[in-house]
Amino acid sequence: MAKPAVVVVGADKGGVGKTTVSRTLLDYFSANNVPTRAFDTESPRGTLKRFHPEITEIVDMTTTADQMKIFDTLNAVSPSVTVIDVRAGLLSPALASLRDIGFLDAAKAGQITFAVFHILGPSIASLEEIAETAGFMTGAKYFLVKNFINDTQFFQWDQATYNSYFHRIKDATELTIPKLNEMAYEQVEVSSVPFLKFVANKGINDEAANYSFVLRGYVRHWLANVWSEFDRIRLTDIVGSKPVTRNSEK
Repeated sequence: MAKPAVVVVGADKGGVGKTTVSRTLLDYFSANNVPTRAFDTESPRGTLKRFHPEITEIVDMTTTADQMKIFDTLNAVSPSVTVIDVRAGLLSPALASLRDIGFLDAAKAGQITFAVFHILGPSIASLEEIAETAGFMTGAKYFLVKNFINDTQFFQWDQATYNSYFHRIKDATELTIPKLNEMAYEQVEVSSVPFLKFVANKGINDEAANYSFVLRGYVRHWLANVWSEFDRIRLTDIVGSKPVTRNSEK
């Protein structure tokens, strides 16, 4: 890979399912054989690390020492993509920190590939986050994600209001994460395995499992729809990975 890629997933509002999106990204990169590492900023106990313990490290992104763990190693480690799951309420402060350390300037200069997946909730307050983040998006690939995983209804937005916020960021792209069957989602949560392993009927240590055929089918169908959104935006191209044969069950 010519240069490192950093993918930030976050929102200033809680309860919008940002870690679920991070998990789908890690599964997507895994299936496409893109070397990836992850940082979970829900310190000291992270949800992302529970599902992807081998590649995830828990950090406190508000501390200089942990910022160094992430950004001083971008060119020194073998994984080509770094996914950062930013805990609720920390997206704007995290982006401000990236500005202060010169990361955003490096992205603008083309030294680093930078993508932001901004997970939106149904309220106007969530839309107002766009105004907060707009000033940090120069040099970044910016994705506004409507996440229906929690049965979210975006009824509070009329199109004119939404457009007035959406167009504040040049070249922003919309993504939709569809709803997953509740029982299937709960079973994956209980199993504490990545979506890919659940579909493949494998346990935490790749041992054979005995998950429901029906629930695995729901997850497989849902994950395929999520990945079609990532394919649509050419995510592997964005992070600089050459297209490869996808491994859908690891």
